[in-house]
Amino acid sequence: MLRTPLIDRHRSAGAKLIDFAGWEMPIQYTGVVDEYYTVRSKAGLFDVSHMGRLVVTGAGAAEFLQRLTTNNVHTLAVGQAHYSMVCNERGGIKDDIFVYRIAEAEFLLCVNASNRAKILDWIRAHHRTVDTCRIEDRSASLAQIAIQGPASRDILLDLGADHIGALKLHRACESVLSGIPCFVARAGYTGELGYELIVPAENAAQVWSRISETGQARGLKPAGLGARDLLRLEMGYLLYGNDISEDTTPLEAGAEWTVDFQKGEFVGSKAILAQKQAGAARRFVAFELLEKGVPRHGFKILDPSSSQVIGEVTSGNLSPLLQKGIGLGYVPLRYVEPGTPIAIDIRGKALTATVVKPPFYKRPKS
Repeated sequence: MLRTPLIDRHRSAGAKLIDFAGWEMPIQYTGVVDEYYTVRSKAGLFDVSHMGRLVVTGAGAAEFLQRLTTNNVHTLAVGQAHYSMVCNERGGIKDDIFVYRIAEAEFLLCVNASNRAKILDWIRAHHRTVDTCRIEDRSASLAQIAIQGPASRDILLDLGADHIGALKLHRACESVLSGIPCFVARAGYTGELGYELIVPAENAAQVWSRISETGQARGLKPAGLGARDLLRLEMGYLLYGNDISEDTTPLEAGAEWTVDFQKGEFVGSKAILAQKQAGAARRFVAFELLEKGVPRHGFKILDPSSSQVIGEVTSGNLSPLLQKGIGLGYVPLRYVEPGTPIAIDIRGKALTATVVKPPFYKRPKS
């Protein structure tokens, strides 16, 4: 298995380690629910170094990425990021990514760990001799650490990262954390105030330790993949391999806002536009159980009156905060309106549920 530069920190903290996309990663430390509540109320520290970090540089970098991603790269200012998709020719999602413009002609792509090699190969295969840009995989030389929760900003400020105080969502800047230069983005997949730090791999353990030590006074704890998945589910965020795949288009996934047809053709644009004009046959929805139960990935979604299978749960769990079963999945268009009754087959019993508008969790305004 692959290991991040923080593996020794996880072991010394007593983390339960699992195989995640070929990486030995912490699923939990003190417990999934405890870590979940820590992020919602204080701050949690996540190792996300398993994610892929690809850099595209050169005068033609922006035009190159315009062809390979669904969102409009030209709208990004230096220090700004957006969520986007890489699609195949059929419009299926090869990966959902974040694109950072870190200089006028330099972009950082954050890709899912399970898709890093696939996306790197895809990008290189579409690089033509006339494309004036270079592609570099910096996944091994850089580490990525996320700090998420209401206390995250104060903890980073305590460590001297003064430049991050005014950062808006999906903005990034160069900063110095306890004497170590780092790239800090206000981002995350939890729904809370949070930041992601990209640092040289050789500095990752030191940065992790300093954040842990300084943040302890504000209630910070390390958090694993289990809490991260609960947090992202409550926001209705997509998880590649569960909620989206190469057989799913951005329109079906409710992510049409990541697709800019006005910018010109890109890989998959013809197929996605044709689907938009014809209308997608299914749609991604969120739902809440009205009875006690826990929906899980792969459970069937049913029509409540006929018990006919109409879809499948792609993500599901018990929300600790709401104390009810929540989930995501695809259903035909006639079931997509919030308030529409559906049922979930949980071990042979059809439990009543209702379609709701995500997110399930709404962060209190500060």
